[in-house]
Amino acid sequence: MDKRVEHFLHSLKGKRIALLGIGTSHLPLIALFSKYGAVVTACDRRTREQLGENAEKAENNGAILKLGDDYLSDTNYDIVFRTPGMRYYMPELVRMRELGIIVTSEMELFFDLCPCKIYGITGSDGKTTTTTIISEMLKRHGKTVHIGGNIGTPLLPIIETIDYDDVAVVELSSFQLISMRKSPDVAVVTNLAPNHLDIHKDMNEYIDAKRNLILHQSAFSRAVLNQDNEITKSFADQCRGKVLRFSRKEKITNGTYLDENDNIIFAENGKETVVMNKNDIKIPGMHNVENYMTAISAVWGDVDIEDILYVARNFSGVEHRAEFVRELDGVKYYNDSIASSPTRTARGTLSLYDFKIILIAGGYDKKIPYDDLGGIIADKVKILILLGATAPKIKKAVLNAKNYTENNPVIIEVETMEQAVHKARELARKGDIVSMSPASASFDLYKNFAERGRHFKSIVNSLN
Repeated sequence: MDKRVEHFLHSLKGKRIALLGIGTSHLPLIALFSKYGAVVTACDRRTREQLGENAEKAENNGAILKLGDDYLSDTNYDIVFRTPGMRYYMPELVRMRELGIIVTSEMELFFDLCPCKIYGITGSDGKTTTTTIISEMLKRHGKTVHIGGNIGTPLLPIIETIDYDDVAVVELSSFQLISMRKSPDVAVVTNLAPNHLDIHKDMNEYIDAKRNLILHQSAFSRAVLNQDNEITKSFADQCRGKVLRFSRKEKITNGTYLDENDNIIFAENGKETVVMNKNDIKIPGMHNVENYMTAISAVWGDVDIEDILYVARNFSGVEHRAEFVRELDGVKYYNDSIASSPTRTARGTLSLYDFKIILIAGGYDKKIPYDDLGGIIADKVKILILLGATAPKIKKAVLNAKNYTENNPVIIEVETMEQAVHKARELARKGDIVSMSPASASFDLYKNFAERGRHFKSIVNSLN
């Protein structure tokens, strides 16, 4: 075990620690902190009945439970861990900080203690696929990779087992980054567009949270930025270390770009290397070409070109991302539940086909605009099936689009995913594509996008 990790864990003996939110990342922390003698309280707004087996797991791991509406009322703690979904500036947390209580998070502490190199990835779209591609390239090169953050295993609970020569590949959301004061060795920003404005007070707060990924890097760090996105492009002036850019629109002198022959080129210090052709990439879509250019800039010098090519030719993609479900009567069904924003649907599913498709969309309203998506849907969709809270906003955006004509697309509103799938089945003809790409979050009907995607797949697979 790394000496700093060992010293910190032994310092927890007798400390009063509160974990706000009893979920995936905090449950294993209860066991870790209790093991080293901390007095752990697990706090959650939900009741014991609502928590179900998680309440029992928390107690079995050594925690005292504080549940219900007043779960944030106590301040008799030395250290408090907030769950990422909690607003960083909520009054209860502000008060705790004013009282001198340490308010941190699982990911913040992991960054403070991690003994190995960290690759951190954020952005509005493409985070998970890029994170996975980077991890696969490093694994192919023989590295022991710990993948976590928004995906994979919570990393702080396994901190005892991480060695100096390992690597950590971490997907980071704006909710995690908003309070971060340490940046990764390699910081990757895929793109930025309006998102999560139901949680952040405005777009500036969202951008500033993302900016924390690069803001605290050292002179020995690397930042990978999207040259084609005005917001990420602007981050370059605040980077202290090496800046590598990626672009599919222009030639890059330091970073990765797509040339006129569809070759992906890595350029640095006046030297250019042809890494691969975009046709070497197994997963479809120009957004995935961008994901590979991003990953190449992130791992360049840490892996061989052979490792990059192997992953490109063999990696089949991540679940819920334009995932093929089945073909029935000549109609192909795809699950793109990860598309929780308009840009994700536009740059993903709606960029994949050169003919009009049947699109199932709608969900929880994150207070982001849909105006730009309307015209793209009118151009790319023949039947639009809408459900959820954002259905009226998406419908309005389509009807107001300059290229909309009557019944192009046909717009149908339904109440449930079952109704959406069965309506698509009824209207689809041989050769059609049906894609569930919601352009919205899932929280009005589902716990998360994965539950939504699995439900969609189960309905599609039950069709006959």
